[in-house]
Amino acid sequence: MNYNSDAEAIDAFSKVYEDVRKEISTVIVGQNEVVKSVLISIFSNGHCLLVGVPGLAKTLLVQTVASVLDLSFNRIQFTPDLMPSDIVGSEILGEDRHFKFIKGPIFSNIILADEINRTPPKTQAALLEAMQEKSVTAAGITHTLPKPFFVLATQNPIEQEGTYPLPEAQLDRFMFHVDLGYPTFEEELNIVKNTTGNVKHQTKHILNGEQISFFQDLVKKIPVPNQVLEYAVKLVAKTRPQTDYAPELVNKYLSWGAGPRASQYLVIGAKCHAAINGKYSPDVEDVQAVASSILKHRIVRNYKAEADGLSAESIIQNLF
Repeated sequence: MNYNSDAEAIDAFSKVYEDVRKEISTVIVGQNEVVKSVLISIFSNGHCLLVGVPGLAKTLLVQTVASVLDLSFNRIQFTPDLMPSDIVGSEILGEDRHFKFIKGPIFSNIILADEINRTPPKTQAALLEAMQEKSVTAAGITHTLPKPFFVLATQNPIEQEGTYPLPEAQLDRFMFHVDLGYPTFEEELNIVKNTTGNVKHQTKHILNGEQISFFQDLVKKIPVPNQVLEYAVKLVAKTRPQTDYAPELVNKYLSWGAGPRASQYLVIGAKCHAAINGKYSPDVEDVQAVASSILKHRIVRNYKAEADGLSAESIIQNLF
């Protein structure tokens, strides 16, 4: 992709983002903030955890995003008996009496890890290693995953029996934690109209993998003013109880704060948020726009917060 300057490329990126968002909205009714978070994750080269009850179009959303971005897509339904080899692939003995590696479903651009908390930690770890390293190792040989590579995992917040909650260290691998709510009455009316008739929406391809990789690199190159960088790092530092920057609210209600990965994601997320809005550099408002989804799964509330009914979001909002 040839642009005369980074500013021209950002202008193009802002327009392309709007085209992608509009195309997705022809299939997905409402859920604007969710779609925005998923797209920011992709262009920031991160991963996204969607938490919501069944029937909120999580799978349809990922399929639609994959189609509009012209990326390969695989869905992995996580179950208690799923093994790591079911995800990454396995070695088999071929007809020529030599072992060969058969690639698993993880070799795709977009992976939907459906109900990730329904499988034991051993299998969760196989996916999360691939998320971090962007490669898998089988029989001592490293296999690189296709680029771009993006994992969208879903969790059902209702079912707790027979599930394996993601440990904090694994949750930390996800850039965003996005809560899906119920649609409004008007949105639900539209959903029912669109899905109970004979109308089929064919989405257009707006981008391809090579263009996405270009825009991912562009987002990284966006300059960040020092005061914005300091604001992002200080915001994360404020979540750590009993430290220099921690306010009384944090000392009282949090057991643990966010780690350095949160600071990295806040900055890269703010850059992307600025770019999709046509700005050439992020400001404090861009950091605040992505802060809640980046921080809420990285802080651990104590029993006082639970007793007083304080959510992670309300604590984060008080840190701005």
